[in-house]
Amino acid sequence: MANSKNITIALVGNPNTGKTSLFNQLTGLKQKVGNYPGITVDKKQGVCQLSPELKATLVDLPGTYSINPTSLDENIVYETLVNDKNPDYPDVVVVVAEVENLKRNLFLFTQIKDLGIPTVLAINMADQMQRKGIKIDIPVLETALKTKVILVSARKKIGIDALKEILLNHQTLNTESVADVSERIHGQFFKRIQEALPHFSTYKSWLLITQQKACDFILPKEQKKIDFFKSKATKINKFQHKEAIYRYQVINEILEKTYSVNREEGTDLRAKLDRILTHKIFGYVIFAFILIVIFQSIFAWASIPMEWIDTSFARLADFSKAQLPTGKFTDLIIEGVIPGIGGIVIFVPQIAILFMFVAILEETGYMSRVVFLMDKIMRRYGMSGKSVIPLVSGTACAIPAIMSARNIESWRERLITILVVPFTTCSARIPVYAILIALIIPDKHYFGIFNLQGLTLLALYFLGFAAAISSAFLLHKILKIKNTSFFVIELPNYKIPSIKNISITVVEKTKAFVFGAGKIILAISIVLWFLASYGGKDFKNAAEIVHSQKTSVDLTDAELKQQIATYQLEHSYIGILGKSIEPAIRPLGYDWKIGIALLSSFAAREVFVGTLATIYSVADEGENTATIKERMRNEVNPITGGKRFNFASGMSLLLFYAFAMQCMGTLAIVKRETNSWKWPLLQLIGMTGLAYIFALIAFQFLK
Repeated sequence: MANSKNITIALVGNPNTGKTSLFNQLTGLKQKVGNYPGITVDKKQGVCQLSPELKATLVDLPGTYSINPTSLDENIVYETLVNDKNPDYPDVVVVVAEVENLKRNLFLFTQIKDLGIPTVLAINMADQMQRKGIKIDIPVLETALKTKVILVSARKKIGIDALKEILLNHQTLNTESVADVSERIHGQFFKRIQEALPHFSTYKSWLLITQQKACDFILPKEQKKIDFFKSKATKINKFQHKEAIYRYQVINEILEKTYSVNREEGTDLRAKLDRILTHKIFGYVIFAFILIVIFQSIFAWASIPMEWIDTSFARLADFSKAQLPTGKFTDLIIEGVIPGIGGIVIFVPQIAILFMFVAILEETGYMSRVVFLMDKIMRRYGMSGKSVIPLVSGTACAIPAIMSARNIESWRERLITILVVPFTTCSARIPVYAILIALIIPDKHYFGIFNLQGLTLLALYFLGFAAAISSAFLLHKILKIKNTSFFVIELPNYKIPSIKNISITVVEKTKAFVFGAGKIILAISIVLWFLASYGGKDFKNAAEIVHSQKTSVDLTDAELKQQIATYQLEHSYIGILGKSIEPAIRPLGYDWKIGIALLSSFAAREVFVGTLATIYSVADEGENTATIKERMRNEVNPITGGKRFNFASGMSLLLFYAFAMQCMGTLAIVKRETNSWKWPLLQLIGMTGLAYIFALIAFQFLK
């Protein structure tokens, strides 16, 4: 609980009410993203200074339609608001409603009000009321709901100061029930509840019983009470249905007196847009066109900053080499740390652009139309329209995408979705795709618009999605699990995207990617540098061995130095490891250096580029430190004398990374979500085997 100078405020609301926009306005950039204790679901917290003396910690809870949870995300809302021992238990709750869907939003409001927590109703998107012909009698609504009601517009910054003023005086808020369902619906049954849990409000006690939490608060010696509630499961379900009906009756009565809408204006445009964007033919064409624009932009817009970053890190390495004293620490900085960090920072522009476009699609309300559009397709493959959310989210990262599958009620559909999500092209694959595409695909334009490299990236995204769909169809035929499900999704109003919300999303997600991947890459780069800088007898005697070879006579000093460095790398600890796996990967067109990168990238796919950058840095003893792209472009296949990264080997690598399960974090979260090692192990074996086969076929046909 908070002290006199710090209070906790929970923001609660249905999905698509603008709750996050309001959270962003109240907190600005004073936010942090963490995990709820014991569960890997993102938790957003922020700080809002209500007055010089009072600071508020805002907790943005996941969107929910009811206090009775049906998914793991919704269970967080329940645990936070019902359990007063929860560290995020609020001093006051702000229920965020949307001006056009007040009836549905008030269902959740009345439930929270019945918990006895000081509650404020913030009706968002108030700036659209006049255009949509909506009128609300706020004073009468406040009396009926027994709380403060404030009209706000998070996008237009309307009502924000007034809301802060109400929160500043939260002690004066009325905590009476609105619907008063306890006595009217449950009657004599509630007397038993009050006897069993006398220190809780009757509605809070009711929630504990319906969620089977009551036994945690009843003393073990009172076994009869526990048995009584367990025996009333059928009756409890009946009461829940009656409660919902009664709440809506009360809400209807209130809105008849306070809420009116003139339907002659405002809704026609949405209906026209929906007819086009969800059309059975044009809807897919428009979606495909949007994807083409996105991936063209990823290459076109990011090329200049990427070149600048790549060159800057090469100059930084040269500068460090000139300024720092000779020694192992300097070698570590130049050959390990700088190339490792550069291998991830170079892709920040492309990843930020991708996150920006995804945020825009979500902000405008278009993403929900995509989910609706894809439902028919998903059902043919054993999934539902809700599976599209994890599949689309997988373009950012498979880990939160798999967790978002919790909203799928059917275990069979959820399991299939979890198993196929890793096929979708996540942001961790972008560094691999980008560097390989730049090496093997010419930078050509067609019709003055379409870039061949961008089209290749788009094709890889489609390939990943096709692999996910095909795998889902196969699992649909194989898995013998009974399944009954219904697809329900809300299509929110179209909105002009908020620049502030998009900026915060891009900054937070890019930062999470860079620091999350950066820590792994930096650690692996240091380990790789160590393994590449030390070895056995041949490593230590490299200079003598190279000098004794006949070919060394005609070499210049620089060439001799380079040959010694290459010989040392081959006979270092990492070289020995790479040579041991080379026979297995040689048919794919890879050498031992690429093999090391494949092994290290099992920690995270994006490590591939940083690993090669580190290995090539160790192998290069020249005065000039080349960029990552130049090193890879100049790498020679000693057998053929041609480029190591040619079209055949490059396509082989692209296909390998398109299918392979190279993310230990994803495997860990699959184990957690399925509560079994069976499924992640099947993923690892199946996807890696598939990747090997496709990479082998590609190289053998193209070489």
